[in-house]
Amino acid sequence: MGRYVLARLWQGLLVVLGVTLTVFVVTRLVGNPVDLMLPLSASAEQRAAFAQQIGLDQPLPVQFARFLGDLATLDFGQSLWQRRPAAEVVFERLPNTALLVAAGLGAALVLAVPLGIIAATRPDGPVDRVIVGAGLLGLSMPQFWVGLILIYVFAVQLKWLPTSGSATWWHLVLPAVTLGLAPLARLTMLTRSAVIDELNKPYVKTARAKGMPRRRVLGVHTLRNVAIGVLTLAGWELILALSGYTVVVETVFAWPGIGLTAIQAIQRGDLFLVQAIVFVIAGIIVIINIALDLLFKAIDPRIDVR
Repeated sequence: MGRYVLARLWQGLLVVLGVTLTVFVVTRLVGNPVDLMLPLSASAEQRAAFAQQIGLDQPLPVQFARFLGDLATLDFGQSLWQRRPAAEVVFERLPNTALLVAAGLGAALVLAVPLGIIAATRPDGPVDRVIVGAGLLGLSMPQFWVGLILIYVFAVQLKWLPTSGSATWWHLVLPAVTLGLAPLARLTMLTRSAVIDELNKPYVKTARAKGMPRRRVLGVHTLRNVAIGVLTLAGWELILALSGYTVVVETVFAWPGIGLTAIQAIQRGDLFLVQAIVFVIAGIIVIINIALDLLFKAIDPRIDVR
């Protein structure tokens, strides 16, 4: 087990470095931060001095080598936009994104499992059709559109909830619902399909024939086999949320998290802050993948993680 974790950490480090190298090269090819940060009236001498100050006067290999050396201490340089260390900005905004993701996906997972079970135990019934219909509706609606509709209904018309920001817990409700709606639909549909498949397998029919109560068969045997598939999708939803969905939701609701910060850093040409965000998010995703593998092994010891 220990060797497996070390091997995965090494592989994850290579992935993070590869992603960081890609972002490092792309961000320097698409624009010059010197032109973005200085006014148009700046002289050539001022531009050269600023480029030297932030280290962009060196060749790309030298810049990347220096960047790799600074990674050992999580020193991503000075944010050109915030005028303070980029790592400080990232770790200041990261808890807000973690709270949003935990609220949205946590609620989705808690609701999806019982809804999927209820639908699976009464297939093609009225309740099942309502749950499936609602799930398909949730899958068909883009998140930015859902967010705008929720703002119009609950903030503008009913005035029950705030439109944006993060001052109180009430500010979390609409962004969390927007973020969790599509994952709720996907997790519900997967749980339903997986439970239906398990209930039709011979071991379930045998257990029922021996007189085992349906609830015990469902709770002890069926859900254990369904859990890995549901957790796999939940882990994938978590990765998607961190790597993309939060950008949309945080932008719509002006939620001060890492996604909104990434958009603002890109708009301002803040290369150092963009690199810091990508590195931290990539590292978190690697850790999530390793944690999921270990969790699967705990649920089903037959899984080989060597």
